[in-house]
Amino acid sequence: MFLIYGGLFFLLFGRLFFIQATGQAEGRVMAALAEAKYARETILKADRGTIVDRNGVLIAADTLSYKLIIVVSEKASKGSHTPRHVLAENFDATAEVLAKYIPLEKVDIFSRMTDYAKRERWQLELGKAGRDLSHETVLAIREELKEKKLSGILFLEDQKRFYPNGNFASYLVGFAMREEDADGNLSTVGKMGLESTYNKELTGTDGKVNFKSDSWGFKLPKAEEVVTPAQDGYDIQLTIDKTIQSFVEDAMTRVESEYSPKKMLVVVADPKTGEILAMSQRPSFHPGTREGLTENWLNDALETTIEPGSTLKMFTLAAAIEEKKWDPNAYFKSGQYTIYDRTIRDVVREGWGTITYLEGFQRSSNVSMAYLLERLGDRTFIEYMRKFGFGEKTGIDLPNEAPGVILDQYPSERLTTSYGQGSTVTAMQMVQAATSIANNGVMMKPYVIDKITNPNTGEVVKDQQPEEHDSPISAATAKEVREVLASTVTGEKGTGKKFALNGYTVGGKTGTAEIPKPVGRGYLSGNGNYLYSFLGMAPVEDPQLITYVYVQQPTLKVGKYGADPVAELFTSIMENSLRYMNIVPSGEDVVEATVVLDTVGKDSTKMIAKLKQDGFYPIVVGEGGAIEQQYPQAGTKLAEGSVVLLQTAGPTTLPDFTGWSKKMVLSFKMLSGLDIRINGDGYVTEQSLSKGTVIELNDPVVLQLKSPADIYKPVEDQEEESIVGG
Repeated sequence: MFLIYGGLFFLLFGRLFFIQATGQAEGRVMAALAEAKYARETILKADRGTIVDRNGVLIAADTLSYKLIIVVSEKASKGSHTPRHVLAENFDATAEVLAKYIPLEKVDIFSRMTDYAKRERWQLELGKAGRDLSHETVLAIREELKEKKLSGILFLEDQKRFYPNGNFASYLVGFAMREEDADGNLSTVGKMGLESTYNKELTGTDGKVNFKSDSWGFKLPKAEEVVTPAQDGYDIQLTIDKTIQSFVEDAMTRVESEYSPKKMLVVVADPKTGEILAMSQRPSFHPGTREGLTENWLNDALETTIEPGSTLKMFTLAAAIEEKKWDPNAYFKSGQYTIYDRTIRDVVREGWGTITYLEGFQRSSNVSMAYLLERLGDRTFIEYMRKFGFGEKTGIDLPNEAPGVILDQYPSERLTTSYGQGSTVTAMQMVQAATSIANNGVMMKPYVIDKITNPNTGEVVKDQQPEEHDSPISAATAKEVREVLASTVTGEKGTGKKFALNGYTVGGKTGTAEIPKPVGRGYLSGNGNYLYSFLGMAPVEDPQLITYVYVQQPTLKVGKYGADPVAELFTSIMENSLRYMNIVPSGEDVVEATVVLDTVGKDSTKMIAKLKQDGFYPIVVGEGGAIEQQYPQAGTKLAEGSVVLLQTAGPTTLPDFTGWSKKMVLSFKMLSGLDIRINGDGYVTEQSLSKGTVIELNDPVVLQLKSPADIYKPVEDQEEESIVGG
């Protein structure tokens, strides 16, 4: 017995000594086994970067959504006084409730619940149908489940891409959507537009927290946490102005409803800088739901080429003036012009007799361009077309730009190009070329990305500045061209009379281009089978905006002309935009903005009185007292009635958010540091926590917003308390 037990003791001792010395047992490293058993990791989700307009107004961002979980295992209710799973007898009733709110049939939901229960699975999800649920939908489901005393339905917080403006520069912004990889992990991936082009920059990197736990998964006492912070995606600020873009979208929606065109396009730019302020097309779609998305995924402003028609004549005119070949008072015989075996005609086939070149341009005579080309020289003309940037990409910071084609093989091709037929261009090329006329000869490269910022460090990764191209014409030529363009609107014979603005001078050129047949050679014919356009700038003495509009194949009622839908778009967009920019209409005075004073370090009570005296609407975040921070910053110019937020020390007491605009809420969130989650767009209609609640920084507050059209009275028309806090 002594030998047996003694032998066993030495065997055990030897085994322990071997494990201690080598750290291995049965060929496996013990430390690794312990790490695998007790190590835990929690994922810290990174936010996808935001896309905002030039003023920081939200265009695209991640927002709170919910994922639906159905618990079917009886084990979930073990030890509980109330059921925590879906009772078998309630499968049918539960499926009926859920089918009302998610895109899945009752029979499918019931079938999945039954199948998972038979296989003794703990819970099930419903795939795409059970994801991206809004706060409003979750509240409705919970209310009905509670009313019918149904259990076992859980909602997990999730994220989805949120596009608060709906159908808004959709082909520029594009869309991103949640995708599941081979391992079952969900991530947001850009599929189109800026969301796709800058997907790498917008995508963040998830962080993690590593710690040691016991066998039940609870963190061990004094166990160290190793935290790798999440790195949120980069934020992209555009040159787009939300207000001007909204003017564009609203006008296009009205015209589309009345004229049902096959296509429409609008581009608005700042000729001084090349910044694109608005860009949209029809048909279009809602990036959040993809409703309206067709097989066309192209951004027509730069990826689609067109024969522009007579709008191109302004550049033929500019070349002739620069070369001193333009004599507005010289005469020519209108009607038709023959070159070799090719005859071109004016829109009025018999012409208007012998008229001046100025009248010819005002009437948009093709024959006037032919005779002007004789004076200028067709080779010289083509050189100028290339100087204006036609036939090559503008270099805008967007992918897949088309260069267009300038036909230059035969004299007849150079002739038709002089009035915008045959050769092809993009809308972006037209806008870029027009900047040289609006900007006193200096042509500006167009761009849409203002800057890209790393939100984790505050570093500006990209800061785009205006970029000049070589000047194709002189300042004197540009001025003379603008004067001639203005005469097409104001002149008795001008084709642009419909494009006159209320209170502003405007210069521009109309266009009626033939559309190539989709199959075979030749052009379409018949009423409305044209591309109608206008390229204009205002005020013509010193243009602040360039707008290019085209409408393809509109449905024209009796008494309507192709220029009508184009004029409705142009005049509405330009008048609203110029007034919004505080460009003074003729006979009106400038409305001066007031500068916000510096309130930091001063007493909130005194500053409230002073800000009110200046015409502002002050709101204090905190208990009052010394002001630690303000928004907007001192020196900012604001219109009367604008909100100024003042941050002070102390706990934050929730205000009544009802009627607050989104911009006001975001500013309050920034200063208070509260976890405020926004659903919807427009003005606040509901909040998850009541007014007067004192909350911690990590307590979420959910606000439901609705569009102004659904609200009787916005916040600016209501009286509210000045101090938000204790």
